[in-house]
Amino acid sequence: MIVDEKYMRRALLLARQGAGHTSPNPMVGAVIVGPDGTIIGEGWHRKCGEGHAEVNAVASVSNPNLLHDSTIYVTLEPCSHYGKTPPCARLLIERGIPRVVVGTLDPFVKVAGRGVAMLQEAGIEVEVGMLEQECRDLNRRFMTAHTTGRPWVQLKWAQTADGFIALPPDAGENPLHMSTPVTMRLMHRQRALCDAIVVGAATARIDNPSLTTRQWPGRSPLRVVLSRNLTIPEDLNLLTDWLPTIVYNGVKDETRGAVQYVKMDTSGPQSWLEDLYRRGVTSVMVEGGTQVLQGLIDAGVWDEARIEVSPRRVGQGVKAPDIDGRQAAQCQIDGNIITCLMPR
Repeated sequence: MIVDEKYMRRALLLARQGAGHTSPNPMVGAVIVGPDGTIIGEGWHRKCGEGHAEVNAVASVSNPNLLHDSTIYVTLEPCSHYGKTPPCARLLIERGIPRVVVGTLDPFVKVAGRGVAMLQEAGIEVEVGMLEQECRDLNRRFMTAHTTGRPWVQLKWAQTADGFIALPPDAGENPLHMSTPVTMRLMHRQRALCDAIVVGAATARIDNPSLTTRQWPGRSPLRVVLSRNLTIPEDLNLLTDWLPTIVYNGVKDETRGAVQYVKMDTSGPQSWLEDLYRRGVTSVMVEGGTQVLQGLIDAGVWDEARIEVSPRRVGQGVKAPDIDGRQAAQCQIDGNIITCLMPR
């Protein structure tokens, strides 16, 4: 058990190298250990559409004959279906690897135990559950999406020390800047880890954001605007910069350039979250405004909240959302306090 744990921890370390590049696929790492107990191959899933971790690990082995007396450690159940690549379970069978140690089963409906069953039917020794919680936590976004049928939801906002996220509409200083250059860059990193980023109509109209990852290397997420009555100007950055954007609204279905208008009831979060899931979105960051954030909180549809509190006080304005959660982490950066909450 101690030996297996050591190699699974190495596989987890490798899997993390794919952060921000594999979605909607999960992050996966694989380590192959030869008959003398040394690592003879390893790999991770680097990018969606490219080779899976098992494929890369097998390809890295210089002497393929050693595979017939080796163990492969993989953080997630090997896939059993043809997608953009062939089944990894079939590869392991064909290469004659006699033992497979799996961190956790894959909840994706096309796998969900079938990969393990395929290996066992071929006579391969399979052990499941090594560092299972750590392996599940690594892909909590992927796991949540495929067990709930909606994306993993991260709430995010910045507020003053006296609890406001914006000044009154006529104050002349909106958006209210509370993040520091460092915390802004870290927030852009969080954007790069999500498939989509969501704002309400008021935030789009008042802040006119771009919602890109311009301060962090990596892909920009799909932008999503919730505008029930389409009360947003057509010259917004989100509608004119030719980056993919969805506008959920109650008025029309239409595609205009890179912007897709989707008509549906946006009074509750479930409809648009389920639609995003059907589009392959496994994680969303919700950046505002208060009405959208509070609606998700009140509906109990959130998985993490990232709240940045500035020492600044303004005395009046738009109150921050009211949330009750379990503190998972907290740090101080440039005088601002960032707290991560999880549902109780």
